[in-house]
Amino acid sequence: MTSADDIKKEILRLSREYSRLQHTANRPGEDSLLKAFVPGQSVVPYAGRVFDENEVAAAVSSTLDFWLTLGPEGEAFEKELAVYLGVKRSIAVNSGSSANLVAMSALTSHKLPEGKRILPGDEVITCAAGFPTTVAPIVQNGAVPVFIDNNPVTGNALVSQLEEAFVPGKTKAVMMAHALGNPFDLSVVTAFCQKNGLWLVEDNCDALGCSYQMPGGSHQATGTFGDLSTQSFYPPHHLTMGEGGAVNVVRDMKLKILVESFRDWGRDCWCASGVDNTCNKRFGWKLGELPEGYDHKYIYSHLGYNLKPLDPQAAIGRVQLTKLPAFIEARKRNWQTLRKGLVGLEEFFEFSLPTHAVGWSEEGFQWDASGCQTECSWFGFMMLVRSGAPFSRTEFARYLDEKKIGNRMLFGGNLLRQPAFVQLKKDRPDALRVVGELRGADRIMNEAIFIGVYPGLSPVMLGYMVDSIKHFCKKV
Repeated sequence: MTSADDIKKEILRLSREYSRLQHTANRPGEDSLLKAFVPGQSVVPYAGRVFDENEVAAAVSSTLDFWLTLGPEGEAFEKELAVYLGVKRSIAVNSGSSANLVAMSALTSHKLPEGKRILPGDEVITCAAGFPTTVAPIVQNGAVPVFIDNNPVTGNALVSQLEEAFVPGKTKAVMMAHALGNPFDLSVVTAFCQKNGLWLVEDNCDALGCSYQMPGGSHQATGTFGDLSTQSFYPPHHLTMGEGGAVNVVRDMKLKILVESFRDWGRDCWCASGVDNTCNKRFGWKLGELPEGYDHKYIYSHLGYNLKPLDPQAAIGRVQLTKLPAFIEARKRNWQTLRKGLVGLEEFFEFSLPTHAVGWSEEGFQWDASGCQTECSWFGFMMLVRSGAPFSRTEFARYLDEKKIGNRMLFGGNLLRQPAFVQLKKDRPDALRVVGELRGADRIMNEAIFIGVYPGLSPVMLGYMVDSIKHFCKKV
């Protein structure tokens, strides 16, 4: 008789063969098996899944084991991600948005010191332009987002406004994203948080693989400067699990218990799924108004959620994690290819720069006098259509669409102009606060557009993008 192991090996062999035949459009850009690109007919995505037969086999293998809910693959993925980043612990969740929700919720816990806990009405500084779920958890937890402006060239927060945004006794945290794989000014932000005793939550969802260098120091990964950081593994991101994300506990392991509680229904127990009595006193607790000895696995200290991913997703993530260094290098290389290819179009576009860079040439970036530098693991190639250009950002976007070149705005643009925030301000004027006039965020809203740099882009695709953009500018 054929054994179960033999059957599984054959299933995995066929799964790999199927993937090699079926998923040729999803292979890395320089892979010889990548589906041929036909200019003007094939789509050039702004981002997408990049995988091969190894991810497919990992997913199938995990599914055949039929653990399904987060289990051994999830535990291994969490450990491997934490080691890669250099943090104390990574905790997997079902999306980057959930990661932001869990991270912010953890900082509202009654188990934190009284002066540190974020209570309803407390303020959290963020920036105006970006993705809404960086900000939504602040409101969802009853706190007040305080919006500062963005630098339109980097996409990041205008950190010169931090002091103006700060209110002693009211401000409890800073939560903002590294925009499009470009680290925000961590030197200023971390110093500000340390001086004022504030939490720092880094939304690292678009920036896995970025690093930041303090004056005189060495490069350190983004997602490791704050108290908590978050990741997204949605298909456009640096690695993918389909859906998925993570909360990274940078230093203080007391936060691990809180993050896991809010992820796992709000329970007080920290046992892994399928494990009992990790604390060795499962029936020895007296919490709340429950009777002494009530089963610790069913004691809830927070009003939490169920935001775990699935184990087959984690199996995919583990394979993707081994490819991350190559993915990051491809993103950097593709960004440089586009920038070199578009030299001469500066009269039409203001091109994005890394934080602390003051200029770009084919030899590299020129840096400011701060002594800080950034190493970008780019999420996209952002351009600002200049106000004096003979075309608008919308006209340019429509042209790219016609050429089947994927493009996106900088997510929600100025979030204060979005219907949800307009309505929030109308319903509850004290639900948010704004510093300044947000001219940079408005400029991003009106002028910014980005195209892809993801690892699935081939040299032919990149050349087609450059040629198409040059043709458009010449035509107008």
